[in-house]
Amino acid sequence: MTMFDTVLVANRGEIAVRVIRTLRALGVRSVAVYSDADADARHVREADTAVRLGPAPASESYLSAERLIEAARRTGAQAVHPGYGFLAENAAFAQACAEAGLVFIGPPASAISLMGDKIRAKETVKAAGVPVVPGAADPELEAAARELGAPVLLKPSAGGGGKGMRLVRDLSTLEEEIAAARREARSSFGDDTLLVERWIDRPRHIEIQVLADAHGNVVHLGERECSLQRRHQKIIEEAPSVLLTPEIRERMGAAAVEAARSCGYVGAGTVEFIVPGVDPSSYYFMEMNTRLQVEHPVTELITGVDLVEWQLRVAAGEPLSFGQADVRLDGWAIEARICAEDPSRGFLPSGGTVLSLREPQGDGIRTDSGLSEGTEVGSLYDPMLSKVIVHAKDRPTALRKLRAALADTVTLGVPTNAGFLRRLLAHPSVVSGDLDTGLVEREAESLVPKSVPDEVYAAASAVRLAGLAPTPRDGWTDPFSVPSGWRLGGEPAPLVFPLRVSGLDPVTAPAPAGATVTDTSVTVTVDGLVHRFHRAGAWLGRDGDSWHVQDHDPVATALSGAAHSGADALAAPMPGTVTVVKVGVGDEVEAGQSLLVVEAMKMEHVISAPHAGTVTELDVTPGATVAMDQVLAVVTPREES
Repeated sequence: MTMFDTVLVANRGEIAVRVIRTLRALGVRSVAVYSDADADARHVREADTAVRLGPAPASESYLSAERLIEAARRTGAQAVHPGYGFLAENAAFAQACAEAGLVFIGPPASAISLMGDKIRAKETVKAAGVPVVPGAADPELEAAARELGAPVLLKPSAGGGGKGMRLVRDLSTLEEEIAAARREARSSFGDDTLLVERWIDRPRHIEIQVLADAHGNVVHLGERECSLQRRHQKIIEEAPSVLLTPEIRERMGAAAVEAARSCGYVGAGTVEFIVPGVDPSSYYFMEMNTRLQVEHPVTELITGVDLVEWQLRVAAGEPLSFGQADVRLDGWAIEARICAEDPSRGFLPSGGTVLSLREPQGDGIRTDSGLSEGTEVGSLYDPMLSKVIVHAKDRPTALRKLRAALADTVTLGVPTNAGFLRRLLAHPSVVSGDLDTGLVEREAESLVPKSVPDEVYAAASAVRLAGLAPTPRDGWTDPFSVPSGWRLGGEPAPLVFPLRVSGLDPVTAPAPAGATVTDTSVTVTVDGLVHRFHRAGAWLGRDGDSWHVQDHDPVATALSGAAHSGADALAAPMPGTVTVVKVGVGDEVEAGQSLLVVEAMKMEHVISAPHAGTVTELDVTPGATVAMDQVLAVVTPREES
């Protein structure tokens, strides 16, 4: 049994960097792949070599099995690590690798196919004695949903990660929700088959990490609590869970092992359960993810097991060197996912160039990231940029440590959710461990600041003032060039600057006295309190939050907005691609009617009519790429008699 010499990593971003790190530690040569959009990405720079995947659209490059296999052939790779997302759970890709003489670092194609089909997966594990959530699938989907009764959850059969999932509480909207779920499923997985399940109110999402070799050995490595979710996407994960007793953990772990055995699983995988918070002994199998999970670091930190290393060893034919009795859980680990999204704009996807980057490291702190300064964050890929993970002796210490690490996280140039996550971790229900999958949605509004703090505008005006400071010549400064507000025969005029944060009304901010401004920081005193900010150009950051404070020119704004009434114009809420256009110029529409759909980072956003009226302008077509705040259409109000 010999370890591979060269492994191709068929992915990008933080997971590619993370896999490369373990390959380097094992002395294995790494091969990165990249689209044209990723030519200077961090994973490309950190690999031993890299292969361009060709001129296909960037989002499709990583989905081309033929190009990935050709890249492996050209570089002498013996194995392919798929990471997660893209082709990680694609049975056809795993089979194509095997036919090309490459080892797919994951389960056999048969296991991927079985567990990737949520319908067959439920039938298989149910036969193995694992409890499953009541539900049904196509073609009886709609009838089954109505028989189950609201609320029900629509899920793509072919994928995971929350893509295409729809919680339906009002069955009068069922047909529309099914259509939207099919579109997202088709876009994300190339398969629009759906299933429906009974929705359990106030559930907890708990998953078990399993590891199996090709010699019949299967173990579990404890559980992860993944109940803190937004739009069915996990944002905070921890291990272990405060909910489970040792007895329930043993039972769930045994059920996960049986689920893995039932499909002939080999490698690292995750068995996900839905657990009623009021009765953790009643748990239901949801699905099995036949790949490495985003949240795998928390398991690594409490068990001391490098899951990527064991993926490689198992794929190379090695048996597990430990059994279930050898698995010990040490301390507590919590992970926060840093995503390119703007909490102040309803968590819509964001983008931009990373102008300033600081990622926390230290004792018990780990950052898995694909970022570097200068990285362009576009709308083609998943919004997750990095993960901050901490390990401590107990949960309260881990929570405090992660909040501090998020406060030290700086990603200026791209709005992220770091500040929101920091506030979420301080929420009383999170601190007490009283979690459920709806908690974030219920509390999100209270965790997003309603306005920009005064000190932010003070710091921004200090930056403007510093930019006006004259440059001395030969040691002498012309006093009339100093922006002091001096005027003849009176007190100095206050220096004020018109400023604006996108989406908010402009303000006029006075320049504070005694501020300290550098290229990377600003310190101001407001009402006797000292405030320190990170800075990159017009961007300011503090405690995980960031603000892009721009100069406001009221004349230019009035001229640019003269063509459209703000109430009539429909603007893109995020940078992305128009996927659906349902109307044309001249169409009569009703208030709230769906007009267009914009997609970014695999997320759909419906643009609706603000009022009844006529579509008088339509500036986009399906497939058009749009910028944030770009005008898409204009609806002129209907004249009332």
